[in-house]
Amino acid sequence: MENQYANEERYNKAQKRVEEIKGFYGNLTSYVFVNIGLLVLNLVTSPNHLWFFWPLFGWGIGVAIHGMKTFNYLTFFGKDWEDKKIKEFIEKEEQSKNTWK
Repeated sequence: MENQYANEERYNKAQKRVEEIKGFYGNLTSYVFVNIGLLVLNLVTSPNHLWFFWPLFGWGIGVAIHGMKTFNYLTFFGKDWEDKKIKEFIEKEEQSKNTWK
């Protein structure tokens, strides 16, 4: 029974991880195609004023942060930080239950 629970938990974590990676690649794909479209639009309508750099830069920062979070390069809000916080909250809850018994 315990082994089945552990396998199911590992499967759920792996499935969540795959969804996170899929979400990042979806964001990256949108970023590339939308910014190519904006580049073309900018060059066709006003080639003397290159404004497409602004959304490229702004959205690029978001994509970079999303990628760092997805692939655990952010030390503060990475997976390790989440796991530590979850354990901390569980321990606090258990301690508060034990003090009321």
